[in-house]
Amino acid sequence: MIQQKAGKQPKVSNRVYLLLIVLLSLAIIALAVIFLKDSAASANLNDLPNYTEIKGKFVAEGLKYEKQPHLGSPDAKVKVMEFADFKCPACKTWEEENMERFQKDFIDTGKVELFFTNFPFIDRDSIMAASAGEAIFAQSNEKFWEFKRELYANQGKESEIWATSEFLLDFVKNNIDGIDYERFAKDLKDRTYMLPVKEDFKTAGYYGVNGTPQFMVNGELLPSSSYEDLVAAIEAQLSTENEQP
Repeated sequence: MIQQKAGKQPKVSNRVYLLLIVLLSLAIIALAVIFLKDSAASANLNDLPNYTEIKGKFVAEGLKYEKQPHLGSPDAKVKVMEFADFKCPACKTWEEENMERFQKDFIDTGKVELFFTNFPFIDRDSIMAASAGEAIFAQSNEKFWEFKRELYANQGKESEIWATSEFLLDFVKNNIDGIDYERFAKDLKDRTYMLPVKEDFKTAGYYGVNGTPQFMVNGELLPSSSYEDLVAAIEAQLSTENEQP
């Protein structure tokens, strides 16, 4: 039998070792980035409120017009309540496509008084954004509507946590003038207006609100959020008022 001599094992070149080290380093960096992003997201989530943490007494029954941000004449025959979530893309669309003409045709003409009620249901940062709006409203009804318009214009993705305390503090500082910023920052940090947000949410649910945007016209919740259906409901109420002796 002829025996074959064992061949020498091929040497791995320095170039291959270098390539392996680079690939391993890249993998470690990628894992570190993922870990840091997850840690940051967890930290942000831990900083956000949930409804079970918000303590205090309130009554869900009864539409609390006197507690809500409002636009228009108190003498208007039609009261429209808007239920919204600042993270809701459909609310942003309604604001941008309909709010200007709604104000021109119904609010400025004295036909409608518009009220806003929070229904923060998308995520925990929805609650934080709503509490920021309440903190602005506590200082100025007029500035609340500016906050509402500008926050929708700067809305992040529905699927992401973006309405954090850090974001809201920077947003208000850079976009909303004419308020006591230090007071706002303290109210946001101390969660001063979380209970009114929870009261809004529970009251809306009591009356059948299950998404956003939704509208109520003189106490009647509309099945649709379309501009045309809202106008029709308002016109019907105005016609009823005109028919009364």
